[in-house]
Amino acid sequence: MALLPVSVALQRILENATTLSAETVDLLRAHGRTLASPVISKVDNPPFDASAMDGYAVRADDIASVPATLNLVGESGAGHPFDGSLGKGEAVRIFTGGRVPDDADAVVIQENTTASGPTVTVLETAKCGANIRPKGQDFAKDECLIEPGRLLTARDVLISASCGYGELSVVRKPVVAILSSGDELVTPGNPLALGQISGSNAYGLASVVEMVGGKARFLGIARDSLASLEEFISAAGDADVLVTSGGASVGDHDLVRPALENAGAKLDFYKIAMRPGKPLFFGSRHVGGKLQYCLGLPGNPVAAMICARVFLVPLIGRLLGLEKPFQAIDAALTDPVPANGPREHYMRGLLDVSTSPARVTPFTNQDSGLVKSLQRANCLVVIPADAPSLHAGTTVKVLRLDI
Repeated sequence: MALLPVSVALQRILENATTLSAETVDLLRAHGRTLASPVISKVDNPPFDASAMDGYAVRADDIASVPATLNLVGESGAGHPFDGSLGKGEAVRIFTGGRVPDDADAVVIQENTTASGPTVTVLETAKCGANIRPKGQDFAKDECLIEPGRLLTARDVLISASCGYGELSVVRKPVVAILSSGDELVTPGNPLALGQISGSNAYGLASVVEMVGGKARFLGIARDSLASLEEFISAAGDADVLVTSGGASVGDHDLVRPALENAGAKLDFYKIAMRPGKPLFFGSRHVGGKLQYCLGLPGNPVAAMICARVFLVPLIGRLLGLEKPFQAIDAALTDPVPANGPREHYMRGLLDVSTSPARVTPFTNQDSGLVKSLQRANCLVVIPADAPSLHAGTTVKVLRLDI
């Protein structure tokens, strides 16, 4: 049976995934969340004509000829407006951000004046509108400032607060249950007996989930038995996505797929034309009245993390309704790459975007057992299946390892 191409596998993972329901969060908790409803300004900003400088609010006609001495009739500061209008020959002391009084149409900066008791003498003219920020200059009431599907930044939070919001409607975080399996696995931090290894995958995967906007829930380490696997799987009913690590190959102890099928999962595909990551599988099941996606990752730590970047990250992005959940960039190879086999190769490497075009250097040793090279890489160089040898300077697709 021919292996499924990576692009087809990704399409099938994403094709039925839809944006999750919305929830309301306090504005202080909105950073890093995905906006579910548009931010429509509730106010004009500024909400009134405001002074851009410290000085004096005047009528431009009164200072058409200088020097001009005006009577001081009040003061307008931020939060303490002058409650009145300006008459002919009058001025109001005003501070930056203060409301410009009615009938005033210019602000003279204080450096161009001389104050003396109840009067101020203006030494330089100012045109109508000088040093005034008009009402709504920044944005207007009912203006759409942020569209749904945006990952909210600190700047978005700032403008949301500025336009009258104390809370925002955001997409609910996808709950991703993570299950490791294998008799050889030990919880990190515990001593290793002969034949055991640290169960690191769940911790790396949980970090990926949290970083891209999901909510990770570690189920634990299942043993290599159907009974153990089914027990852990039964605890994942509230998750939007169930990610398993290990037990996805064809050995006698690889029981994850049968355990999931016993729990009602329907397998969509198994094995893909990708290295590392061939034994990946995907399916879904209905549990608790909702659809749960089941993604089976290899047990190899490097393969598991690379597959998470290629498949899990876009899936979470689709569930969050993000604008662009999956993007690759072009870069030029700094070194030649040998001809590839029948599986698309995701090579660890270093991307340099300080040049134009960007340059990328694949690591020489791509052994999937080398976790350190994954930690030191900042990208994955995508080499198509059956690609001929590529010379230095060839443009290739690169996926950032931004996890």
